[in-house]
Amino acid sequence: MFKAAAGVLLMALIGLQDSAAAEPGIAPFSAHYVAEWRGIHVGVSDLELKADGSPDRFVYVWRISARGIFRLAYSSDVVQTSWFTMSGGHVRPDRYRAEDGSSRVSLEFDWDDHHARGASEGKPIDLKIRDGIQDVMSIQVEVMQDLKNGDLPKGFLIVDKDEAKEFTYTNQGAARIKSALGDLNTVVVASSRAGSNRVLRMWFAPSLGFIPVQAERTRDGSLEFAIRIRSLKR
Repeated sequence: MFKAAAGVLLMALIGLQDSAAAEPGIAPFSAHYVAEWRGIHVGVSDLELKADGSPDRFVYVWRISARGIFRLAYSSDVVQTSWFTMSGGHVRPDRYRAEDGSSRVSLEFDWDDHHARGASEGKPIDLKIRDGIQDVMSIQVEVMQDLKNGDLPKGFLIVDKDEAKEFTYTNQGAARIKSALGDLNTVVVASSRAGSNRVLRMWFAPSLGFIPVQAERTRDGSLEFAIRIRSLKR
């Protein structure tokens, strides 16, 4: 369950009254979340988006740590990092790294010959890629950008471990939620892989630059886990 939560944070009313919707580009931030399973606090999570040496290059890092008795089963933090370039208002991944205990995934995106190469848990990877493809971290920033621009596509191709997978994305409209940051107007985006009975829903806040403030994953309609924001620095 806890490792599955590490895949979360995988996110048309855009809140025209929110001034952040009109802001160009993306802004660095760090956000802290709590993870819940069946109403039990099982861990904490941190997202950080920061500049990477030039105005169009960024690093996006996500870390999740188990708490309480779950720390006995999941003693190592799960850390995922994506290095990407903003090009034409969209995200182009350059590198991706993931660490989960002894498990490792490493990818390098070569846009000159359109291949992604690396290794997943010791298995070599060499995938042909096309424009618009994302890794499991960069997709979050791309969705934030697409919502801000009002043009969220209906699907994305995402490199997950050692293969490229097709995912469907649906803008489910506006929702007002209560959070640790106060009441927020949000846009809800649902994503799922073809043939899967699992659905990930993410709540993005226009007033905060479309930063994700909540996520829930369901299986056959039943809630598996949830992640909710607790603090934010911009």
